[in-house]
Parts: sequence; C-alpha cells; structure tokens
Amino acid sequence: MSFSSYKSIGAVVKEFQITYTEFDFIVETEFSISDYFREDLQTVMRDGVVDNSEFAICENLIYPLLKEVWKCYRSKFILWSHQSLTYDQNLSGFPEYILAKRSPLGKVVFDKPYLLLVEAKQDKFDEGWGQCLAEMVAAQQLNEEGDIIVFGIVSNGGIWQFGKLEANVFTRNSIFYTIQDLDKLFAAVNYIFQQCELQVGELVAA
Repeated sequence: MSFSSYKSIGAVVKEFQITYTEFDFIVETEFSISDYFREDLQTVMRDGVVDNSEFAICENLIYPLLKEVWKCYRSKFILWSHQSLTYDQNLSGFPEYILAKRSPLGKVVFDKPYLLLVEAKQDKFDEGWGQCLAEMVAAQQLNEEGDIIVFGIVSNGGIWQFGKLEANVFTRNSIFYTIQDLDKLFAAVNYIFQQCELQVGELVAA
C-alpha cells in the first residue's frame, strides 16, 4: 500500500493504534521575510496561474515558502522534493516534501526525516492528513529513536495545517494558517523548523 491509500486520519489511527488529539502546540516564532519574497509572491499570486494543478500549487506557493525558511537551517537539514520514503510494503511512497537531517556523508545521502509535507489535493484535507500521518509513522519507524517528534504539514497552498507525532500520540494544531497572513504563517513554519533543529542538537549532545 502506498501512503495515498490511506484516505483519513481515522484509518491510520486505527491501523497503527495511535491516539488522536487536538491542541494549539505551535508557538509562533518570528521570521524576517525579505521584501523581495513578499513582492515576488504578490506578483505571482496576482498575475500568474498558481492553482491550476497540483504541480502549480507546489511550485508556486508551497515550495517557495518552505525554501525561504529552510535556507536559515540548511547547515543542519536538506529539503527533499518528491523523495522516495519506504519503511515496508504498507508504508511507502513519495511525499511532496521532506525535511531530513543533513547527512555527514554529503547532501546526496537521505538521512533521518523530521518533517513531512503533503499537498491537500482538491482541498481534501482529511485525505491529506491520512496520507501525511502514514508518512509520519514511516518516518518515526525509520528514525529508530522513538523519542524523536515527527512533524507534518498539509496544505493546499492557501491554507496550512500542522501536526506532530510524538510516540503513539498524534496532535493536530487546532489553529489553521493562511498565506494571506504571511507573517503568522512564516512564524508557524519557522517554529516547526526550530523544533526539528533542537532535536538534532539534543541527539548530537547525547
């Protein structure tokens, strides 16, 4: 089964015996957005066609924002696009984006995944979360260290939803973020990246 075979959070929760909760765990962490990025995004959204396909949404809205934050964390992480992720025959596929630890062997080596992003195809967020949570379970298993918190994002480009998998508890952030409130959205994504960075630091210290 591929990740996309999971059509709801409930299906994943039941199969893998995960506890589902909702809580506002995000602590918005200010991020300085360049004037160039703001102007470029406004131009693309005003004059370009940004949502005519899944690829257009990823390329025009999701990836540019992730990349802008990733650049501040690139010494620790690689941002992978459509990279194969396989744990077993029931947990495999190609997440839209993965934030993974930078391998000491170089950027061509895929290392531990900390964050998965899934596009909510046709705005079906429940299906998106079913797929994303399955990917988070796979990432958790691949990481082997059970205490690593794996984060997830489901987005249709305009709306961004956040979750985390800690041990066998999945928490979805109650508050959604939108690309119209760019400062808050960046602050939320920055918080997730920061939490990933803190975990990498703790593992190195250990």
